[in-house]
Amino acid sequence: MREGVPADPPGPRPSGGGARAVGPGPHRLRPRAEPSPDEQAVRDRDALLTSAVRTVLGGTDAHGATLHLRSRDRRSLVLCAVAGVPLSVLAPFRRIAAAGPLPVAVGYRTGRTVLLADTEDTMRRFPQLALGLPYDFASAWVPVRAGGETYGVLGVLWPASGDGVPEGARRHLRAVADRLAAGLAALEADGHVVEPNGDTTVVELTPPSAPTTRVGLFDWDVLAGAVTADDQFCEIFGLAPGDFDGRADTLSARIAPGDLPEFRAAVRGALDGDRVLAARVRVLDRDGHPYPVELWARAPHNGPHTWGRLVGAVLDTRTGTAAAAAVERLRDGVFSLDPDGRITYANHSVELLLQARREDLLGHHPWQVLSWLSDPVYENRYRAALLSQQPTAFLALRPPDNWLAFSLYPDAHGVTGRVVAAEPPPGSAVRSAEPAPPGTWTGLGAMYHLLQLASALSEAVTAREVFRAVADEILPALGGQELAVYAVREKRLHLVSQSGYPEGFLDRFEGIPVGARVPGAETLSTGTPIFFESVDELAAAYPGLTLDDMGAWAFLPLIASGHPVGSFILGFDRPRVFTLEERGLLTALAGFIAQALERARLYDAEFTLARGLQQALLPHRLPRVERVTIAARYLPGTQGMEIGGDWYDAVVTGRDLCLVIGDVEGHSVGAAATMGQLRSAVRAFTTGGHPPDEVLARTNQQLLDLGPGLLASCCLVRLTPAAGTALVARAGHVPPVLRHPDGRTEALEVPGGPLLGVDGAAAYPVSPLTLEPGSVLALYTDGLVEDPAVAIDEGVERLCAALAGPDAGWLAAEGPDGLAERVLYELGSTHRVDDIALLLTAYR
Repeated sequence: MREGVPADPPGPRPSGGGARAVGPGPHRLRPRAEPSPDEQAVRDRDALLTSAVRTVLGGTDAHGATLHLRSRDRRSLVLCAVAGVPLSVLAPFRRIAAAGPLPVAVGYRTGRTVLLADTEDTMRRFPQLALGLPYDFASAWVPVRAGGETYGVLGVLWPASGDGVPEGARRHLRAVADRLAAGLAALEADGHVVEPNGDTTVVELTPPSAPTTRVGLFDWDVLAGAVTADDQFCEIFGLAPGDFDGRADTLSARIAPGDLPEFRAAVRGALDGDRVLAARVRVLDRDGHPYPVELWARAPHNGPHTWGRLVGAVLDTRTGTAAAAAVERLRDGVFSLDPDGRITYANHSVELLLQARREDLLGHHPWQVLSWLSDPVYENRYRAALLSQQPTAFLALRPPDNWLAFSLYPDAHGVTGRVVAAEPPPGSAVRSAEPAPPGTWTGLGAMYHLLQLASALSEAVTAREVFRAVADEILPALGGQELAVYAVREKRLHLVSQSGYPEGFLDRFEGIPVGARVPGAETLSTGTPIFFESVDELAAAYPGLTLDDMGAWAFLPLIASGHPVGSFILGFDRPRVFTLEERGLLTALAGFIAQALERARLYDAEFTLARGLQQALLPHRLPRVERVTIAARYLPGTQGMEIGGDWYDAVVTGRDLCLVIGDVEGHSVGAAATMGQLRSAVRAFTTGGHPPDEVLARTNQQLLDLGPGLLASCCLVRLTPAAGTALVARAGHVPPVLRHPDGRTEALEVPGGPLLGVDGAAAYPVSPLTLEPGSVLALYTDGLVEDPAVAIDEGVERLCAALAGPDAGWLAAEGPDGLAERVLYELGSTHRVDDIALLLTAYR
């Protein structure tokens, strides 16, 4: 640093650790709108959840915590916050049936705390939890209750010990749960919804170690040669804060002379090129010894006379750099995994021992990057370490003959790992010389898949989900190549789904009678599993049967509650020996699959009936109105098979056209029935000539009179096509989006009232709107713009971008139908949780 603008001209960017100016100019950030009361309530609720989780972990010796809140229909408990436990491990427990057998559900239903001392206690009382989380830990499940209402359950995990749940922690847990319940009750009393919106907050825990980076701030007037700096900045530059005279020359004297030319060039680039200054220089300490620091700064652009100034920070990273250098010098491999199992650090020895580049490892799970670690048993060791909070170790063979010893040391923030070369375990040479027969089970790895299958089948609700669980777990566990599941309908076998078969091969078996002379049918008619260990065995038993290229088969009957459900076929590309244990376990698994398939069949029948009811309640055609073209789309949710309460309508009333869209909370037959009643009410009040505010007020009162216990949102627009004017009223619904003739779009944040079904005295203000020829008005439900990864206002901005276009001529060519298809293509996720309704109205 020196007085005036640095004289040295900018040189080429240094290749080493010198100074550089990087990045584009400053972004002009658009001011964000103030949150609505409902949005603020969601933020307040999330703050309560986060605070509860942090308080629990801070006041006990617990290493993990979860928070489930009840869903709006009270049928499920949804995971809303988690800390100290990988979210991926909790995937089977993100939505739990309130009537289910898990401790979360039991605590919710009974209002009593559930304490589990260890794995044995968990297995005895809640085998489903032990199956999904087969690790050694103690746990407590505390209901969150206030005023007779149970809002959810707080779950807390400790390392397993002989004492179980610490005695002193129980009162603390109860106090935290009570405070959380009181906060949620206060939000609810103010008319806000406290139930979950589908997001799960991962609460980051602050590491216990002290920060290793010091940061100092400065404001440098390059033209005047004056620097304003805080005390930390002065200390980093080896100056006592009281001794600094504020001159740039004083600080320049503290920079190593060899670094000054590149530093001055970077400053010139930051000032002239409107770029970020990122400089790495060596600073002299008070004893004259150099050490590296980083300087980051940019020229401000918030007022006149700012050219020639740089505002930024200096970072002293010596402690962290020294620690990393020390670890790099170790011959042992040292690495770090985050709570989700991804590698966040690996020293040079890890690269040598694993024979993998560091850039290929960082940010990935080791069992995904390294094929020889892909056996689930190794991932299971990581999960066991993190959930039990106990160090663990294991051996792994890096092909062709290099054995490595891994040690894992966990805490609530992740896992530190160590890897060293190891001697082969006793007997390993014999096993390598005598490989197992083709297709035989791989011990713990195969058992892991089968346990996961049992857990996945308990969550599957459709036939497709049942098959996906079977295919994902059975084929990897057994090394199979083909799998087919058949279901019985009218005493014939019909293919549910298959994997691995040649195209068209199974067509000849579709619809065969249960008593047919083929193994897939006979295993069901006799109720006995059939195993063929070679092609010769199958050909001898069924002469003339068309075969594919497989070498061994297992045909298993699917029998539930004493009656045939279907058959299950596994094919292997090479001959194999089915041991007695394998046959018994496969037969038992077939029973699990049969029960899941029968449950899915009943669910699918109920769903088909309910979905038909919902479709019947939606309008079959839209009215034709002069100067107006309407396009509507409806997409059901794809995650879970329950129906929703989304609806849309268009009603002609004299010279006006009323556009309506709404959403009843929940996913059930009751939600669909309530939707039909509300649609009929809105249509009746609209046809009767009532203005939009009265329509919503009367509909609100009718919903309260019906008493279904459900809430609903609605948006109503009364359009007068002859005048190009409209009146807009909202009841807790997402804002309409208007596309102007020139292609610009905006969300119409017009005032609105609360959700329908909350307050019988609620008012719903009406806002005027003028439409120019060539405009398009979009009404939609929140399923179109909701995404767990982004805020809902960002989803609305994405919708605005999807609706935007060059001009009105472009719209005339595409039409509202084409525009609707494009919007759904860009925003309609194939893995959407909620239904989507979209109503586009083009005004010509």
